[in-house]
Amino acid sequence: MLENEKQNILLPEVGTEVFIQSYKHNGSLHRTWCKGFVLEANDDRYIAVTNKAWVIEADGRKWLTREPAVCFFWEHRWYNVIAMIRKAGIYYYCNLASPSLYDGEAIKNIDYDLDIKLYPDLSYQILDENEYNMHANIMHYPKNVMKIVEDSVSELIEEMDKGTDPFNQECIEYYYNKYLEMNRGF
Repeated sequence: MLENEKQNILLPEVGTEVFIQSYKHNGSLHRTWCKGFVLEANDDRYIAVTNKAWVIEADGRKWLTREPAVCFFWEHRWYNVIAMIRKAGIYYYCNLASPSLYDGEAIKNIDYDLDIKLYPDLSYQILDENEYNMHANIMHYPKNVMKIVEDSVSELIEEMDKGTDPFNQECIEYYYNKYLEMNRGF
């Protein structure tokens, strides 16, 4: 990429709130978070915190997030990670999804159904395999996309096992404290 092309990449502004939108492979809107407070934005990743954020599902249902979460979206990885801060510890919800982008309106990605939930005791569970198989058939996921998604499951599990960022308490505490500091006086 040429240097002047790199300068044209849109980044959400640190310290502002943005929408976060997830789509399905067929282009339909899957889910929208109505506010994510941007802590970091560069040409590799966006980090935002959702706290008491309204979430709107594709069918119109609305719900309010119960706990603060530090959310990691990468421009070159086929997943995103939501670290939910609960009294019982940090729960990680990993969405297998296309790389994320910011288009000036929202941080966006395509959700590919599979999820991994990592619990505070470091056990994990792979979720929604039936939904993934069904949608792969109905929406005709390309074989190369399926391979990337399935390889990303292994990559995520390896990262969890190693405890690399964001899969450790120090990382989440750092970003949550940064969020609290940036929001003083608001």
